[in-house]
Amino acid sequence: MTTPGALPAYLQIAERLTRDIGAGRLTQGQRLPPERAMAADHDVSVTTLRKALAELVGRGLLDRRHGSGNYIKNGPQASGIYAFFRLELLKGGGLPTATVLDRAITPKPDDLPAIGTSTDALRLRRLRALSGMPVSVEEIWLDAAHAPRLTGHLSDSLYLAYRQRLGLWVARAEDRVGVATPPDWAPDALGLLAGATAGLVERISFDNTGAALEFSQTWFNPDRARYVARLS
Repeated sequence: MTTPGALPAYLQIAERLTRDIGAGRLTQGQRLPPERAMAADHDVSVTTLRKALAELVGRGLLDRRHGSGNYIKNGPQASGIYAFFRLELLKGGGLPTATVLDRAITPKPDDLPAIGTSTDALRLRRLRALSGMPVSVEEIWLDAAHAPRLTGHLSDSLYLAYRQRLGLWVARAEDRVGVATPPDWAPDALGLLAGATAGLVERISFDNTGAALEFSQTWFNPDRARYVARLS
């Protein structure tokens, strides 16, 4: 079944399969189930399912053999809209979605890494889920100059929103991983009690011009998700 969100249904399916390939849950040469069965499993039409499979072909991840079926063509190199999203379910993969908890314009904290030139920042707080399971909360900071174009629906990939609305894309990111207690604004849905230990990822993302675009902190429930970085 597809997950409600801004991404069209075919892209949700393509992203879920891409992450499953990257996680090794779908392996090189593996034959996918018949298309009608897959469409029923994802609660979409065969036409929508075929559009998702065509997206995978375009990414070089699927070999469609007439009269034989659809076969996985690639492995850990798989990437898609969520290529920079490093959290996975404990069993691997999972389609990322987000719920915005808070959006505010606020003075930049003194300890905020240098992002942009404004004195104010756009701060976003979101609850992240993988295939419907809440796994993390995140606090994202951007220069306030970007705020007018980052309104409305922000429940899918922010990196996609940066590309479509700001004309900027994340070219690289630096992550620092540790542990911490979750923030006091984390909702109960995260499944962590006050004072519990959460995984913590601090990230600075750099845009295509080489400038720091955003700073984020992500607290995740280690009983539901793990941080995964694959090297090739």
